[in-house]
Amino acid sequence: MKMYIEFYASLMKYLPPGKARFRREIKVEGGLLLNRLIAQYQISPEQAHLVLVNGRFVNGEDRETKVLQDDDVVSIWPPVAGG
Repeated sequence: MKMYIEFYASLMKYLPPGKARFRREIKVEGGLLLNRLIAQYQISPEQAHLVLVNGRFVNGEDRETKVLQDDDVVSIWPPVAGG
């Protein structure tokens, strides 16, 4: 199935070289769990601080059971600090 993944801040390193935008179209197997998709990019739970699917927050526990659907958009932010 087709879906989209978005990386922000320091996680943008997972985009293909020369990619100016933060979104990447990917093909995945049906029934893929959110936490498995994140793990495929070798992103630890601590690095995946904020995760949204189609604009809705998914907390850490629910990432273990959230089944991704065709055309979903997964957005991932690392922890950030500023000041």
